[in-house]
Amino acid sequence: MSARHVLVLGGSGFVGRHLAAALDARGYRVTILSRNRERHRELQVLPRVRIVNGDPYDGACLAQHLAGMDLAINLVGILNEPGSSGAGFQRAHVELTATLLAAMKQAGVPRLVQMSALNAGQGESHYLRTRGEAEALVRASGLRWSIVQSSVIFGRGDGLFCRFADLLGLMPVLPLARPNARFAPVHVGDVAEALARVADDPHAAGKTFQLYGPETCTLIEIVRMTRDTLGLRRLVVPLPDGLGYLQAWSGEWLPGKPISRDNFRSLKLDSVGTEDGLKTLGIAPARIGPLLPRVLGANPHQRSLDLARARRD
Repeated sequence: MSARHVLVLGGSGFVGRHLAAALDARGYRVTILSRNRERHRELQVLPRVRIVNGDPYDGACLAQHLAGMDLAINLVGILNEPGSSGAGFQRAHVELTATLLAAMKQAGVPRLVQMSALNAGQGESHYLRTRGEAEALVRASGLRWSIVQSSVIFGRGDGLFCRFADLLGLMPVLPLARPNARFAPVHVGDVAEALARVADDPHAAGKTFQLYGPETCTLIEIVRMTRDTLGLRRLVVPLPDGLGYLQAWSGEWLPGKPISRDNFRSLKLDSVGTEDGLKTLGIAPARIGPLLPRVLGANPHQRSLDLARARRD
């Protein structure tokens, strides 16, 4: 069988880098659309991966790069937006998906794998609402679609353990909003493998796959696990919802926006699945404990120096 050609949106991101390697290993020809291909030269060492400059929000640009593709994979997503109106989530999740669907139809690309999130379309947050709206567009598109809904994803450089490691490296006391929110963290390697297997399987069309790990943890357990793995002496203080909301509001004004009111609203729903998509796909999920020291990498003092340097740069 000749190599299939796939266009990946969001392919230079956290999940995308792992997916590119998984697809390359399977013999796919992978095109990643990026606004600045020079920033992602590490992906170009993969023999069947190429990065092209282009604006994923431009329908004509998308249609041009979709020509001749067998399928598209959309990984684009944001956890925070500029401001708090929901417009950023609407653009990244809903408007981009609508533009992609129209461009796929114009280019004659029949198959889409759409990355989404557990609880999409539920709750009060702009993040989950727009994830659900994007899913509805995909399901009504008439294309051969598959949707992958993930719990929080962990791995080296993630926005979960590594983000808290940075905060713990800087703060002797860490107040924590929504400490009892529950997650089933799934490893980024398992997510990439699942996406690749969904892309491989023509029978996956019309199906939704929930991806979550084998362990359910509360947010405060995740933070304490991070602290203990790093060997730090830090106090983690659970906040009641009133103070937690104030923390989320004030977090919107801090560099890097470590927490926002929309994050707070998302945390009202547990990110725990009900249908084991990894098992369906034949993937044995990784557990957190054996991988966490490698995920966290450098010692906390070095992490603090790296964070300070990144902010200066």
